[in-house]
Amino acid sequence: MGPEAKFYKEIKRKLPEFSFIRIENSSLLGTPDLLVYNTSGHFCTVELKVSKGKKLRFSPHQIAFHKRHPNNTFILAKTLGPCSSKTSPISMYHGSRISELAACGLMLDACYSGWDACRLALEA
Repeated sequence: MGPEAKFYKEIKRKLPEFSFIRIENSSLLGTPDLLVYNTSGHFCTVELKVSKGKKLRFSPHQIAFHKRHPNNTFILAKTLGPCSSKTSPISMYHGSRISELAACGLMLDACYSGWDACRLALEA
């Protein structure tokens, strides 16, 4: 099982109040990894990224998707490497910030840091 598949299992365990649908799509390149249905009856998409360092890799198709769909899209990242005392290994960004995230990686300040903050953002 790859790192993103393990991350997906962790997400389901940590955020059980949401309905997650894993999207495995090779015909529509750039489609995010998850379709999320929250308790308010709203959908959003989440791209999963797992990194051992500060750099996050995005395909041109992923960047295009988030630029074309800037609302209700998120990028959820997990850092496997060491974190400073000021940062969480879990960080989430609005999809509209994908260009900054691709350029700066995890040096970019997260929109939401930690499981509780991510939970509140997905619920909003």
